[in-house]
Amino acid sequence: MPKNKKLADLFVRKEVNTDMFKKTGLEKSLTAFSLTTMGVGAIVGAGIFITPGIIAAMYSGPGVWLSYLLAAVVCSLAALCYSEFSSTIPLAGSAYTYIYTVFGELLAWILGWSLISEYLFAVSSVAVSWSAYFQNILAGFHLHLPEIFRAAYGTSGSPHAIFDLPAFAITMIIAYLLVQGVRESAKVNAVMVILKISVILLFILVAAFYVRPTNYNPILPFGFKGVIRGAAVAFYAYIGFDAVSTASEEVKNPKRDMPIGIVSSLIVASVLYISLSVVLVGVVHYTKLNVADPVALALHLIKQNWVAGIVSLGAVVGMTTVLIVMSYGGTRLIFAISRDGLLPKVLHKLNPKTHVPVINTWVFGLIASIFAGIIPLSKIAELVNIGTLFAFAMVSLGVVFLRKDRKFRNLPKSFEVPLYPVIPILSFLACGYLMLQLAAFTWEMFGIWLVIGLILYFSYGFSHSVARREEKL
Repeated sequence: MPKNKKLADLFVRKEVNTDMFKKTGLEKSLTAFSLTTMGVGAIVGAGIFITPGIIAAMYSGPGVWLSYLLAAVVCSLAALCYSEFSSTIPLAGSAYTYIYTVFGELLAWILGWSLISEYLFAVSSVAVSWSAYFQNILAGFHLHLPEIFRAAYGTSGSPHAIFDLPAFAITMIIAYLLVQGVRESAKVNAVMVILKISVILLFILVAAFYVRPTNYNPILPFGFKGVIRGAAVAFYAYIGFDAVSTASEEVKNPKRDMPIGIVSSLIVASVLYISLSVVLVGVVHYTKLNVADPVALALHLIKQNWVAGIVSLGAVVGMTTVLIVMSYGGTRLIFAISRDGLLPKVLHKLNPKTHVPVINTWVFGLIASIFAGIIPLSKIAELVNIGTLFAFAMVSLGVVFLRKDRKFRNLPKSFEVPLYPVIPILSFLACGYLMLQLAAFTWEMFGIWLVIGLILYFSYGFSHSVARREEKL
């Protein structure tokens, strides 16, 4: 085979037509409201109860809200790009599927493999934080787990810990819930999201009366560079709308509802993050906030223990919604990759009754739960960000090629990115810049993960590719 042909095979593109949008095997039961609650459920969870304290203490100081604002602006640019893709190509797989149709298989695999790490580490990190808050609630009733099961080995402040049992257990419980069907999961998620927002508003209203203006001075102790580095970490909190876009095939009217769900969930989440951050650093000096449960800490310091109990419960509920949506997103991404032949076909086999990829869901849940049980939170968090930023950058650049490609001009779409091509290019550059702000350790782990992915692709995916097989027919 000529070398040019071999090279071209690596960039074979996924064919897309309107017939593919009609019969996909997945049940179409989600609405714009379902998507919005999914997005808010994923974005407003672990991030709002954990990252404001960490970012304030390590990067932004009292100006932590500026980090969230900056991250929200960059995310909104990427969200507009996702919205155009999701309304043009409403298929499962999110950024992976979009890149497959525009740039070809190899880049799609690299992106899809990166997103698998995003979802796995996102679920694992949230489960670890869920465990910390859950154990706070148990402690309130004078109940304590054996020390070896309280956290992963190497966790700061837990010298005798070996395995995080609650984190492992909740991840497997979420897998069980998802196996029951997307309609049931969406209903549970919607109820929890409403409860979670109520708890966040309760904290803001109560704690606002204890704000000390002196805590805002100096507002940027680490300079504006700290704000930018904080924004890179804040992306950990904003990855929810990416998970929303994986639901395209299960939405009743995806061309209308997908853009609404993506954009509205980002707006609601941004308002909540910024508001809570402003109040949190006003109540507690930023130097004291580098803890796993900064919101509960703030309420204990102002002697509002009754609210702290409610907030801890709300945090557990809130993080449960994140686990639901991110686990859902990860399983639908693997479903799409498997359907394209790049992963074993058993991973896209659907249960005829629930229309859920059952084996896929259990495999994802088991791997994520093991990560949650054995990896400390400090090692997981930034690993989520780099995969997310990479996906945002590629989707932003992809919109430029989507508009220029004749194959997609005839596909109906309900949303187009305004100020094209300025916004997609700005989004691409902003995401790339924030990637460069991440720690060297993050890049090293990302490189190792990609090498593993490439080995898997060339040993299995390349020879089983559906797109390549169809091209030869």
